[in-house]
Amino acid sequence: MWILPSPCRGAAVALAAPAALLALGLAVAPAADAQRPSPPPPRLIDDVRYLADDRLAGRLIGSPGADSAAAYLARRFAQVGLQAASGGWYQEFTVSRHAAAARNAGVVGAVGRNVIGILPGRDPVLQHQTVVIGAHYDHLGLGGYGALDAPDSTGRVHNGADDNASGTAALIHIAAQLAHAPPARTVVFIAFSGEEEGLLGSAAYVKDPPYPLDRTVAMINLDMVGRLRNDRLIVYGTGTATEFPALLDSLNWYAGFDLKAQGDGYGPSDQASFYAAKRPVLYLFTDLHEDYHRTTDDVSKLNVDGLKRVVDFTVGLASALGNRPGPLTFVEVPADPRAQPSMSAAAVAAAGPHGPGAAPGGSGGYGAYLGTIPDMTDAPGGVRLTGIRAGSPAERAGLRANDIITRIGAMETPDLQAMTDALRSHRPGDTVDITVLREGAPTTVRATLGTRGG
Repeated sequence: MWILPSPCRGAAVALAAPAALLALGLAVAPAADAQRPSPPPPRLIDDVRYLADDRLAGRLIGSPGADSAAAYLARRFAQVGLQAASGGWYQEFTVSRHAAAARNAGVVGAVGRNVIGILPGRDPVLQHQTVVIGAHYDHLGLGGYGALDAPDSTGRVHNGADDNASGTAALIHIAAQLAHAPPARTVVFIAFSGEEEGLLGSAAYVKDPPYPLDRTVAMINLDMVGRLRNDRLIVYGTGTATEFPALLDSLNWYAGFDLKAQGDGYGPSDQASFYAAKRPVLYLFTDLHEDYHRTTDDVSKLNVDGLKRVVDFTVGLASALGNRPGPLTFVEVPADPRAQPSMSAAAVAAAGPHGPGAAPGGSGGYGAYLGTIPDMTDAPGGVRLTGIRAGSPAERAGLRANDIITRIGAMETPDLQAMTDALRSHRPGDTVDITVLREGAPTTVRATLGTRGG
């Protein structure tokens, strides 16, 4: 609306359009904003560059850099057409002192922020069901604990361009594409914090989900998807729903990846929290590389065209899951001893100085295997279990989700580190008594420890 002073009254006369000025013989000057073209929206590589910039100092949970990343992600989610979750853009949680990896990283008491955006489904009935797409945005900060080039690199920024600025930027552009043609079901986009300290953000979401887990059809996780080589895309969790193999094959007919399918839904990334809650999961991953958890994981080494292909593939996957008429058929898959997904700092913590592979409840050639999935965010007088691996010694012994392990053999287990030490004090084949609190009452089971996959 243009305003002209009235020569008769000294008041303002409102004219509804520039055409009215032309009728008075006055020239119309274009608005200052109209003279400037709108800046183009950030490209996929621009989003990666922002998240992996030195100024964010490695996005360690609870740091100013992580908070800046969270604020950026909320802005970008809004820009591409997502709505804030019912509780707002952020789901906050406090890092517990019982999280062993968090203690070692010095982040106990830090506030983590999951960033959650919603794309409402278009079907009046199916919109009450959800498909979750997630990626963690945190990394190792200035190195030290969890860094594979420590101690030489301590104090230097670990940018984590592939781990996991790549997956987080992909999340934004998947949302942008789906916003043009929303699926029948609602899609929940989550940028998780605290993955590097033991899947803390995804565990916080599963404990207190804004959208009920029993209405969550599936969870897709993107972690380290920026270094596609030889067309090789690894997808974990393909056995967690009966329908997944055929669906992936049909989508890949167009995508043309050398698709490597792995059945197990566990592994050290955020899909494990959802699989422990008995949700079908898929974890997309372009494999480890020599820069993993080092200062050299930089943007210049990404395969941007390959990352775009992963984005497009995930859009097709989310659309198929969001539009299918019926639910998926959940399958609990025994752990595959050959499967070695990316090793988060939590896995480094569990492995200790002896190398990767030995996780809490898993031997990897060092100690004995039990097959429990520990809750890394809480230790109420012991180690609470969020799940049990199918076919494991723990399952055969009768351990259950929500059991709290307080003793293994002669050793008390007040926290995850103590449980790890207890398991490492035994060999595969040893039979041990395990004391647990089950619904508040102590009970004892006997387990014969095994090797991973046994």
